[in-house]
Amino acid sequence: MGLTNASQWFSQLSSLTLTRLSSSSSHSFSLFNRNYTQRKVITNFSPKRQLQRPTFKTMASSTQVADATAKQDKITAPYGSWKSPITADVVSGASKRLGGIAVDDHGHLFWVESRPSESGRAVLVREADKPGEEPTDITPKEFAVRTTAQEYGGGAFTISGDTVIYSNYKDQRLYKQSIKSKDSSPVPLTPDYGGPVVSYADGVFDLRFNRFVTVMEDRRVSSTNSTTTIVAVGLSDKSIEEPKVLVSGNDFYAFPRIDPKGERIAWIEWGHPNMPWDKTELWVGYISENGDVHNRICVAGCDPTLVESPTEPKWSSKGELFFITDRKSGFWNLYKWIESVNEVQAIYSLDAEFSTPLWVFGINSYELIQNNEGKNLIACSYRQNGRSFLGILDDVQSSLSLLDIPFTDIDHMTSWNRCLYVEGASAIHPSSVAKVNLDDYGSKVVDFKIIWSSSPDSLKYESYFSLPELIEFPTEVPGQNAYAYFYPPSNPIYQASQEEKPPLLLKSHGGPTSETRGILNLSVQYWTSRGWAVVDVNYGGSTGYGREYRERLLNKWGIVDVNDCCSCGKFLVDNGKVDRERLCITGGSAGGYTTLAALAFKETFKAGASLYGVADLSMLRAETHKFESHYIDNLVGTEEDYFERSPINFVDRFSCPIILFQGLDDKVVPPDQARKIYLALKKKGLPVALVEYEGEQHGFRKAENIKFTLEQQMLFFARLVGRFTVADEIDPIRIDNLD
Repeated sequence: MGLTNASQWFSQLSSLTLTRLSSSSSHSFSLFNRNYTQRKVITNFSPKRQLQRPTFKTMASSTQVADATAKQDKITAPYGSWKSPITADVVSGASKRLGGIAVDDHGHLFWVESRPSESGRAVLVREADKPGEEPTDITPKEFAVRTTAQEYGGGAFTISGDTVIYSNYKDQRLYKQSIKSKDSSPVPLTPDYGGPVVSYADGVFDLRFNRFVTVMEDRRVSSTNSTTTIVAVGLSDKSIEEPKVLVSGNDFYAFPRIDPKGERIAWIEWGHPNMPWDKTELWVGYISENGDVHNRICVAGCDPTLVESPTEPKWSSKGELFFITDRKSGFWNLYKWIESVNEVQAIYSLDAEFSTPLWVFGINSYELIQNNEGKNLIACSYRQNGRSFLGILDDVQSSLSLLDIPFTDIDHMTSWNRCLYVEGASAIHPSSVAKVNLDDYGSKVVDFKIIWSSSPDSLKYESYFSLPELIEFPTEVPGQNAYAYFYPPSNPIYQASQEEKPPLLLKSHGGPTSETRGILNLSVQYWTSRGWAVVDVNYGGSTGYGREYRERLLNKWGIVDVNDCCSCGKFLVDNGKVDRERLCITGGSAGGYTTLAALAFKETFKAGASLYGVADLSMLRAETHKFESHYIDNLVGTEEDYFERSPINFVDRFSCPIILFQGLDDKVVPPDQARKIYLALKKKGLPVALVEYEGEQHGFRKAENIKFTLEQQMLFFARLVGRFTVADEIDPIRIDNLD
């Protein structure tokens, strides 16, 4: 349920569902004087800190448009009916996802980008050698750089010298390839098991033994109870051998990191029922002459008097071990291991998060660098009060200097020769990678340049952008506030009458242990530029605000998140920002569950859209993958709670229209969840529609499906609660119990 970044959203069914296929498979027909899109049959289905006061804080025809622009006067039209150049095609084409960055020994930047235009294929790309030239694809067209370890993947490639090692999506085997030439061919390193049943992630080169040390997830015996270990894969060209197990025995592993001499290995491990943000352990093992790991020492996480979740271990060039943990303060801060006495030392304490939840492998929130004087420094990012900061930390003096860059949101970074490569975004910058050059002292930015952008053409729509306002609103718990980003309607050509309030689309993020961020997202601007208000909620349980805020959701999923979303909607109504009668809610994965629960157990919203959302908590627990198999227990509680908080058990309480979208290859939230809620609502007589996508997993990657989902949500809400006509030409799907 974690990610829908990242990263970064017809079957027969006896006319029960519509499944998205290519445009060539559709044709139109007339029903009740409307035009509907009919889709080809592809499957069969038989029904069987201190709180502050609540605040707002800011971080037509072509002829009509031309005339209005010339006169600097706006056309008055109902909210939701405005024309906008930010079309669904623009949004889906701008949905490239970043799958990691790295720098080779020569300072060349490499990244993995997922391309909706190629059905979501993840490609390893090298930056252009000269300005004006195009970046170079490294991986051949029949390969895709993506691992399915723990379902959410991450950490799919590693570069050392002139060699890259990566996981290939189709067979999940590891391959090595030269990065000197784009014509080089991948060479397999791991055995062929006859299918994608063994995955690898988060690997590092071990030069001492000419091997690759990586996390391995083995699903050959059981796809739902895989075995995870840390293994060594030989790099010899002579033969392919079985990986050698170095560390085993726990349920999960991450961050295997080798020291500069190849004598020690650090790693993170944890076991059921914990998730990696609940409780983990940091271990160090010493590597023997034959390459085995022995004399293991627990560095952090083993003290029963402390609850902590150490993460991101990293060795310095001098062999010092740094890491991040949230002991005592409840915020992920930087620490250092004192090996001689096996103690840890805080480097810098701040009520801010220097790392993020380990939903995916390969997180890299800080870098160990040197300035021109040879002084060791730590380049780091952290989140505080709803935004990110980039800084340089002097661990000797315990001082932090902030770097001034345009990004207000930062994900990961890497470094090379006093240069930082930073993944980030802002209210006007989409997800991007920037090259940040530092001065000789490593304390100031001397140059900032965008190298890669998920949407390089987005700035031409800047006059339509709605800038996020960080809002803090009261929850149902006295003395507790929650947070959200509010985007008011924005269009340079149109305005609504003064008497009208805009419809609201409330977004509930996935996870649920995750965080929404106030950055440029064209799918949000698609709505706001047409006259919708959008609010993206960080309900209690979200990350970015420390452990105490994160743990508000323990045993209360379906209660705290739902209440906070409803409170946010009411807060906006009470402040005169939106129309009480046109409140809509949407969410994907865990956000889809919050959407369904809000519609079943509350009466705040008038319609909803669930994307691969959860309807039956017990079914989710029984069918979900190993990584999250105990996650639900921590969030829900007793068997009675499972029943009482599952929307499917209370269909009689639904009272408004719902549209559902589902990938048929989803292993996190299986398709039966959406089908079950669809059938129940159809039987009850509520307006409902179900769209299923062939070949999509948890989160939509194909451009045509991203477009279709966006347009059908818009049209569904417009028809059911909008009181306006959508300006775009969209073929409507049939809505049961309405058409």
